Amino acid sequence: MGYGDTTVVLPTLNEERTVARLIREIRAGYKGISVIVVDDGSTDGTADAVRRVSRTDGSIAFIERGRAGLRPGLTASVLEGIRRSRTRFVIVMDADMQHPVATIEKIHAELLKGSAIAVAVRRNTKDWPVGRKAVSRTLMLFGYIILLLRRRKRTSDIFSGYFGIAKVKVYRIIRRNRRRFVGEGYKVLFDLLKCIGPDDGITISEIPYAFGCRRFGTSKANAAHALALLKSFFS
Repeated sequence: MGYGDTTVVLPTLNEERTVARLIREIRAGYKGISVIVVDDGSTDGTADAVRRVSRTDGSIAFIERGRAGLRPGLTASVLEGIRRSRTRFVIVMDADMQHPVATIEKIHAELLKGSAIAVAVRRNTKDWPVGRKAVSRTLMLFGYIILLLRRRKRTSDIFSGYFGIAKVKVYRIIRRNRRRFVGEGYKVLFDLLKCIGPDDGITISEIPYAFGCRRFGTSKANAAHALALLKSFFS
């Protein structure tokens, strides 16, 4: 089975140590798949790493939002990658190797079955510090309640950064609600879910996976991200 109908979007910010390896694994494991790397102003060697691996591979595209002077933000980077894609399906994943490449196959299978959105759901966060777990669960519960009260679509991991979409079905919702997406934020799936109305005909499936331990770098979550999430809750 080929994957010429799919593009993987990788938002990056200082992923020099992992991005080239990840791209190679994706391209080696999935025949015909395309990759779009959207960089948010990395100050390390991320850009050089992507250029080296893409030099002889026309299926890898590189977008430097930081160099273009655009307002930074993971959500904005993801939306740009989705917009630039030219395939039937788009899969969004992190570039830090915490999202297993093997799960792409399962996400793709769910999209082929007809799901408009296929969400990879984290099932193993036992290595997280107690404080991080508490904060994550509290925010998750709050976001879930907001979606429930608004009668919006929900999944068991509304903040997942690893998901796939059927572009034609989903991008019209993104275009229609563009101003409700918090570009500087980092929970793009939540922003998408809050925009899906009951008449949009969107079906969602879930794929459980073991969330990998961080091997390089540190989490980029900070107070600004927390404020952006609150903005997402109420927009």
